[in-house]
Amino acid sequence: MADSNRSTAGLSIGEYLIRRLQDYGLQDIFGIPGDYILSFYSMLEQSPINMVGCTREDNAGFAADAYARVHGLGAVCVTYCVGGLSICNSIAGAYAEKSPVVVLTGSPGLRERINNPLLHHMVREYSTQKDVFEKLCVATAELADPVTAFREIDRVLDAAARFKRPVYLELPRDMVNVVPHISHTFQEPTTTSDPHALVEAAAEAARLMASAERPMIIAGVELHRFELQDELVQLAEATGIPVAATILGKSVIRETHPLYVGLYEGAMGREEVTEFVEESDLILLLGTFMTDINLGIFTANLDPSKCIYATSEQLRVRHHHYHGVTLPDFMQALAAQKPHPPKRLIPPGLAMQQAPVGVTTDEPLTIRRMVPMINELLDDDVIVIADIGDSLFSATELVTRGRSEFLSPAYYTSMGFAVPATLGVQTAKPKARVISIIGDGAFQMTGMELSTIVRHGYDPVIIVLDNHGYGTERWLHAGKWEYNEIHPWKYSKLPDILGGGTGYEVRTEKEFYNALQSAWNDRDGMSVIHAHLSDQDASETLNRLASRMGRNI
Repeated sequence: MADSNRSTAGLSIGEYLIRRLQDYGLQDIFGIPGDYILSFYSMLEQSPINMVGCTREDNAGFAADAYARVHGLGAVCVTYCVGGLSICNSIAGAYAEKSPVVVLTGSPGLRERINNPLLHHMVREYSTQKDVFEKLCVATAELADPVTAFREIDRVLDAAARFKRPVYLELPRDMVNVVPHISHTFQEPTTTSDPHALVEAAAEAARLMASAERPMIIAGVELHRFELQDELVQLAEATGIPVAATILGKSVIRETHPLYVGLYEGAMGREEVTEFVEESDLILLLGTFMTDINLGIFTANLDPSKCIYATSEQLRVRHHHYHGVTLPDFMQALAAQKPHPPKRLIPPGLAMQQAPVGVTTDEPLTIRRMVPMINELLDDDVIVIADIGDSLFSATELVTRGRSEFLSPAYYTSMGFAVPATLGVQTAKPKARVISIIGDGAFQMTGMELSTIVRHGYDPVIIVLDNHGYGTERWLHAGKWEYNEIHPWKYSKLPDILGGGTGYEVRTEKEFYNALQSAWNDRDGMSVIHAHLSDQDASETLNRLASRMGRNI
């Protein structure tokens, strides 16, 4: 964080913004230049921050979102309206899933607006773009006043760090180089819990835990966002309470941990996990979003009178609401109470099992056979990225280890996340081993961001699941509908077209296994595995989801 004693004398608004972004550890920004933001781009080019040019603005938004998920804060920099409005969907997803992305955008200069001329890119009013992002971000500001600009930058960036949601900063192009003629001292923001509410909440929760016979923890994605994974493990191990995770929270604890029982997904999850969780007499929901996907299309059967619900936004112990208590403080205070509930036995075989690969054959490749082959490669350094559809549902059956990351827009469920997210993750962690699983429909939306991946020499393994279209929709709504079909591409030829990497085309178990092994051992560039699948093939998770969700469609 920043040194509050550093002088800001002589700094322009653009220079101060760059300094503050660096204070938060930001090293890279994604985006596409345009005339309203070019002067700030020139300033970025002279700074230590690396500017990553993307092929589309929405891809830059997805990349910044994924970067934020593994790095702590991301940023995207685009021009006015044609650039800004193009990233609305990416930023909406980041807001929905609590990913702190800073949206930096240019706009017409204040002097250009005199007499209200119609300027290019403008939509309706000069404030239209900012008005849109006020609905998609937790804090916004137009840096149009030198007197308040530095203070507004501090306020907005603090909101991103505090609430783990996107924020928006609009910089008129004639303000970038303006040097405020007032002094500014950065004040380190502090967030403290109400001490009385904190003590009372922790004490009540500890009493409930001590008296519970079948306690359970459901861990959610906020434990990722606030870097509370270690605190989760310490609490679980100190109390002996079993842990399940939500889809969004997958990999918050290593899935080989003896206290981990699997993903809790309501009726779309494994029956034995669902029963074990729902027969609990006390459930600690820690950092968990109460969403339909997380909770199995609302098939979850969780009695609020048996729940302790703690997130960054609210704390409820049974029916008692406590205000002014942060999630990190609550978890620390709860651990300090040292509750000792009775040890709950975990039935043998309940935890996620890694099926052996066995003998690979010349039989047609299926999703179910792919999972153990990928599982075999996972270790502490592997990051798995899954797009929406059976890419996600099959990937939930992977067993993550150590502090492995699992990234997917599993709540907002925007198709096309995975390829630009791969760029974001590789930019944040160039030495990490990244495997991305993407359906052919999602790939055709944003897959050309592979061009940027090739340009930077990154080496992910990209698996394209080709089932001839939008496979999940086929399972949700029976019928041979033309709108679920897409034009076939030669995905394995893309490395030749893009000038880097290696492509593989596979149809059988043996071909996939050999291609995967070859790709895994190749660190010279990206690998694209074009996996042909039957349009009747699906994971067990998708089968369960379709059975439940199809009734409502």
